[in-house]
Amino acid sequence: MNDRRELDGPDGSFRVFLVVVDDSDEMQKALRFASQRAKSTGGKVALLYVQEPTEFTHWLGVDKIMREEAREEGEALLQEHSELVERLSGGMPIIYIREGNVAEELFALIEEEPSISIVVLGASSDSEGTDPIISHLIGKGRGKMRIPFTIVPGSLSDDEIAAVT
Repeated sequence: MNDRRELDGPDGSFRVFLVVVDDSDEMQKALRFASQRAKSTGGKVALLYVQEPTEFTHWLGVDKIMREEAREEGEALLQEHSELVERLSGGMPIIYIREGNVAEELFALIEEEPSISIVVLGASSDSEGTDPIISHLIGKGRGKMRIPFTIVPGSLSDDEIAAVT
C-alpha cells in the first residue's frame, strides 16, 4: 500500500494548507494551489477570513449593523470558496473567522493551531501595489514565522498551477 500522505510530525497528523480568504483574483490562485496540493498529498485546506474592525464608532447601533453585515459577507464568501475547495481537494475545509488586523490574526492563528503546516498566499500580478500580508512577511513579520509560506504568482494559469501541484 502506497500512502502519499505528507506528515507533519511523529503523531501522524496530516498537512494543513491555510489560505487567507478575500475577494481578490490572486486569492483564487492560492486557493486552487492549496486545494490541489492537499488532494495530491492527502492533506486538508483551512480557510481564514479576517473581518477588519469597523471605523464607525459614533453610534453603537450603526457599528453593530455594519459588523453584522461584514460578517454575513464573509460567511457567504467562505461558503463559496468552501464549495470550490471541496470540489478540488475532495474534502471540506477547516474554517476560521476572526476580527482584527489580517496579518496579526494570521500569525495568532498559526501560533494557536499547531496543525497548520503551511500558509498559501497569492501575489498580485499587478505591479501597482503589494499585498499587505506579503509586505508584513518580508518586513517585521519574518521573525514570527514558524512554518513555511508559499506565494503563488497571480499570473499563473489554472493549467500551470495543476502542473506544479
